[in-house]
Amino acid sequence: MKSILMVIPMLILTSCFHDSEGRYDSGYSDGYASGYNTTCKIRATIIEGDWDDQDYTNGYQQGYSAGSYDCTNSR
Repeated sequence: MKSILMVIPMLILTSCFHDSEGRYDSGYSDGYASGYNTTCKIRATIIEGDWDDQDYTNGYQQGYSAGSYDCTNSR
């Protein structure tokens, strides 16, 4: 019981932490894959799609542009 009471505050504090760089990187990676695959007509891409997170959304938009650009210039 004591260990459960010690874990609960840690879980609460952890859920409050927001890693903006990590969220941006995740969005960029998803966006790059989507942009590259869509532009090169390779395949549909499964992404996280966390549009409520502004860092993810910004990363996705920039990654999509970079992926599309790289596909266009690799031909």
